[in-house]
Amino acid sequence: MDNDFSIDLADIAQTIRTSEVIAIRFVSVGHRLLLDFRTSDIDGPMVRVVMPVKSIEERYRNLRHLRPRFGLPDKIVAIWWPRFATSLETSGIWREVMERVSESGHSEAVRQAENALAELVGLERSQQRDAVRGEGFRTLWSASPTPR
Repeated sequence: MDNDFSIDLADIAQTIRTSEVIAIRFVSVGHRLLLDFRTSDIDGPMVRVVMPVKSIEERYRNLRHLRPRFGLPDKIVAIWWPRFATSLETSGIWREVMERVSESGHSEAVRQAENALAELVGLERSQQRDAVRGEGFRTLWSASPTPR
């Protein structure tokens, strides 16, 4: 079941349509989805799953490493997505991302964006399986009864 947090989808869609660089943070998985819509004749937009960083300065350094032919952006917009990654599609937000990527004319970027979402969904499902199995997670109570 997905969290029923109220989020402003229209505002998020507008942010995706107008911002150059966006980092989407998810509640269910520690990774981020980094969107960099800047393009050149050589480089298309970038949609990539990345590890979290400890500071905005570290994110800028990471972005410089990932996109060495681009200067640093004026800002990186952060979006907190309190739902599962699959809800990016059902909410229409992923359509906004893909429209932006497709408009660039870089077909490889479209494939990479689709792969990034699949990777993110896979990470999330893996984490859910681990939680059910108790691998890397601690439970508050045991499934087996304890003698009284």
